[in-house]
Amino acid sequence: MHSHRAKRRRPQIHAGTPVWLFDLDNTLHHASHAIFPAINSAMTQYIIDALQVERVEANRLRTGYTQRYGAALLGLTRHHTIDPHDFLEYVHTFPDLRAMLRSERGLKRLVDALPGRKIVLTNAPETYARDVLKELGIERLFERVIAIEHMRDRRAWRAKPDHAMLRRAMRDARVRLADAILVEDTRSHLKNYRRLGIRTVWITGHLPRHARADGTVAPLPGTGRPHYVDRCIRSLKSLRTGIPNG
Repeated sequence: MHSHRAKRRRPQIHAGTPVWLFDLDNTLHHASHAIFPAINSAMTQYIIDALQVERVEANRLRTGYTQRYGAALLGLTRHHTIDPHDFLEYVHTFPDLRAMLRSERGLKRLVDALPGRKIVLTNAPETYARDVLKELGIERLFERVIAIEHMRDRRAWRAKPDHAMLRRAMRDARVRLADAILVEDTRSHLKNYRRLGIRTVWITGHLPRHARADGTVAPLPGTGRPHYVDRCIRSLKSLRTGIPNG
């Protein structure tokens, strides 16, 4: 009897089948509640220790590199000598992740009810992403997690919203760009990827809002649906009302 090693089957391309590309932080959970403040603080401290700079300069580098490259890690690896894996582990390790997480009620049911395939596409590291998905009880709903370690190529680290990275990741996942729907809180990512023909959903419900002096909550700056956004939603519940047209 011949034995055959089991191989992971590559998903087949079925034209027209929606493929949901979910961002993780502030999309599938409310990262601004506790996780983003902890990550930002840890990034700043790491930069202070690694580069021997003052806190003001560390914060400037962190925010500047994030805005310029999509992830602070990319700027740090391009302009400084750091261990990228050590950095990712340091800033994404939490003593009690479960206590820090906040998400929509019925999240598992909402995601599971969507037609088509589901993939997580995040600039966070894989271990952290999978830990979050496990704590949320939704890891098995996604066929794969494309994390920042998977975005790099032979030359450099890459991250959203890099075009070449996304094309390569979608080829590997057997996804036609015309079938992809990006659900994301970061407008610059949506804007860049809309140019590739991907449908875009901007989710705003987890974005931080600022209290006015009179106690009311200020609206998000620049809200309203930008031209590169096919749908603007506050809650994942709204995805039940239909798939955005291409």
